[in-house]
Formats: sequence, structure tokens, C-alpha cells
Amino acid sequence: MNRLKQNRAASFVVIACVYVLATIVGVMTYRALCLDWWLSLLLADIAATVATFAFSLIFKNASVYDPYWSVQPPVILVAFAVGKELTALGFLLLLVVSFWAIRLTANWAYTFANLNHQDWRYTMLKEKTGAFYPIINFVGIHMVPTLIVYGCILPAVYAILQGLAANVASIFCLCVSLGAAIMQGVADIQMHQFRKHRDGAFIRRGLWKHSRHPNYLGEILMWWGVALSVLCAAPSAWYLASGALANTVLFFAVSIPMADARQSRKEGFAEYKRQTRMLLPIKK
Repeated sequence: MNRLKQNRAASFVVIACVYVLATIVGVMTYRALCLDWWLSLLLADIAATVATFAFSLIFKNASVYDPYWSVQPPVILVAFAVGKELTALGFLLLLVVSFWAIRLTANWAYTFANLNHQDWRYTMLKEKTGAFYPIINFVGIHMVPTLIVYGCILPAVYAILQGLAANVASIFCLCVSLGAAIMQGVADIQMHQFRKHRDGAFIRRGLWKHSRHPNYLGEILMWWGVALSVLCAAPSAWYLASGALANTVLFFAVSIPMADARQSRKEGFAEYKRQTRMLLPIKK
């Protein structure tokens, strides 16, 4: 097992197999249920997450779940788009979400070492929570992100099922999402280059010159753009913005504080924080 986990190519194959199996579990669960589409989708998503969680236990690595964040949305959208005559809005939503997903998954693949590597946040949580870690692992690391991304993708699924028509405001919002995904890509490339050369404790170039978390800003804007593009076409479905809101809360309440806490161990962080904004890449 350890030899398998150390081999990068073999680890990729294992991850791919895990996600194929999780997709099958999700599809079979959805087809077996006779409930409203949104509820059947929710339960299918949960079932796929449980399958992924099982493998994270087998390999003793919660990062088996990491690609789920970017793989889940396009799989769901494609599943609902198959056999339907897409409107311009439905097609553009599928296109933008797929672009975001491919870019984010590619970034995960670039940084993925092997199945022995686990995200530092999960390791930190394990050290802090001790005996309660299995619960934190299942609920906090696996289930909460699944539910949030489910909420984020729900507006796009609704637009496809209802055959919503695009308008100028919808197109503008999707342009925001596309721009946000591109910004994330640029921010990630700049961070990779910084880590290769390490010319200081903190990255202070490009999008990171004035922002501590431009990649997180991109993720927040991505899902607000998707939600608002649908709400502009169907204002009465305002409740569909709850996913984007939950995603924003996740970053402000969990992701950003954890990242800043880790950076705060470095000398000079107080000055760095004083000189930079949390999200907006503009001079403070």
C-alpha cells in the first residue's frame, strides 16, 4: 500500500478510479429516487461524497476528497444537460463552469504529489481535534464543502431544467464568473512561480502585490456570477443565491482565517498584513 501511495502515476490512477466509482454511485442513487429533482440531486451528491470519504479512510488521507470541489459541478451539469435542448444561458453556464472546473482541476493535478501528501489544513485539524477528528473529517472536510458546492451549482441546474433565456444582465454576470476563473488561474501561476524562486517570506508581485488572497476572491466572484446570471433571468428564484452566500461565509469564516493564521508564524506578517488587503488586489 505504501509503495502505491508513493508512486505519483499510480496515485493519479487511484484517484481517477475513486471518482469514477463516486460518479456511478451518485448517478445510481439519483435514478433510484422518485423525489423532486433538487432533493434527489442532494441525496445523490451526499452518496457520492460518502463513497469518496470511504476511500479517504482506506488511504488514510483526507485529500482524496480535494478534487471533488472542482469535479462535482461539471459532472452534475453535464448529466442534466444530456438530451436537453439548451438555451443560450444554459449553454454559457455549462461552458463557464466547465472552464472553471478544468482550470481548478489542472491546478490540483499540478500540485498533487502522491497519496502520501495531505493538505496542511487537514493535518492541522487532526492535530487540534484529536479523538474528534473522524467527525471533523466527515462533516467539516467532506460534507460541508459538498453541500456548499451543491448550493453553488443549483442555480445553473435550475436554469438548464427551466430553459431560462439569457438577457444582457445574465451575460454580464457570466463574464464576471469567467473573469474570476481567469484571475484564479493567473494568481495560481504567480504563486507557483514564487514558490519555485522564494525571493521573500511573502509573495508581493502580480495580483498578490496588494492582496493576500486573490485566488479566494476569484472563487467567491465565480459563484456569485453564476447565481446572479440566473437570478437576472428568473428574479423570483432569489433563494438560489444561498449557495453563493454560503460559499462566501466559508471563505471569510474558515479558509481566510486559517491561511492568515498559518502565515502569521512568519516574521514580518503584521507589517505584511497592514500593507495588503484581504481580497481586493488594489493598493491599500
